[in-house]
Amino acid sequence: MSPREAAALDALPALPRDDDGPVFAEPWQASAFAMTLALSERGLFSWAEWVETFSGELKRAADAGTPDDGSRYYHHWLAALERLIAEKGLADPVLLAGARDAWDRAAKATPHGKPIALAKEDLARIRSTG
Repeated sequence: MSPREAAALDALPALPRDDDGPVFAEPWQASAFAMTLALSERGLFSWAEWVETFSGELKRAADAGTPDDGSRYYHHWLAALERLIAEKGLADPVLLAGARDAWDRAAKATPHGKPIALAKEDLARIRSTG
C-alpha cells in the first residue's frame, strides 16, 4: 500500500482492515469499496467529499439509533456512495434504487454458493429506466 493510499484510508472512520489494507466479509463490500476508489480517482468526486459524505451517513445512522458495532459499516458505505452519486448527477436515484432492489431479489433467490444473476425482466427494467 502506498503512503498516499494509507493516508486516504486513515481518513475513514473505523475502516475494517488488517496490516495489508481493508478487509471485506462479502464480495459486494469489496465492489462498493472499489467503485468508490475508482470514481474518486477519475475525478468524479474528491476524496474529501467522499469522507464528508460517508461521515454524514455514519452520523445519520447513529442519530437513528443504529448500533455502532461495525456490522453495518459497508451498508453505510453503500448508502453514502449512492447519495454522492445522486448528488453529483452521476446516476438517477430511481435507477439506483431499481438496480439495488433487483440485486436484492436476485441474491435472496440464489442458493448459497451459486453465482447471483439478475432475472431478464429486471435487466430489461433497469435498462429501460437508464
